[in-house]
Amino acid sequence: MKVKIISVPVSDQAKAFAFYTEKLLFVKKQDVEFDDGNRWLTVVSPDALDGPEVLLEPAPLSFEPTKTYQKAVFEAGIPWTQFDVEDCQKEYDRLVELGVEFFTEPEEMGPVKIATFNDTCGNRIQIVEGLSDER
Repeated sequence: MKVKIISVPVSDQAKAFAFYTEKLLFVKKQDVEFDDGNRWLTVVSPDALDGPEVLLEPAPLSFEPTKTYQKAVFEAGIPWTQFDVEDCQKEYDRLVELGVEFFTEPEEMGPVKIATFNDTCGNRIQIVEGLSDER
């Protein structure tokens, strides 16, 4: 068993696509438009083109309970998902320079360093750097 697709609910697929590709530097993997205006829209890391895909899911527009759940998770301060980075501080600085709103600055928490940002589409996303035991 392996992870192929993770779903991130987004309030606006076009806005989410722009954010995830222009700011986070993901690349488009799949883009299939449906009759109802929704899309099967996935992005992947440029470092793992055949790796797990992030589905920019229009669920909040299509299924009201998802909108309620997404809002509750956001307001509780819980990240929807996390992405690994090589250097949390460097990625934080790069994203801040691009105007990304962060809720937390990079902070060491045991074996990791984390920071959490707003993906502009209803989610808190966490970036995580694994720290070496050799520090």
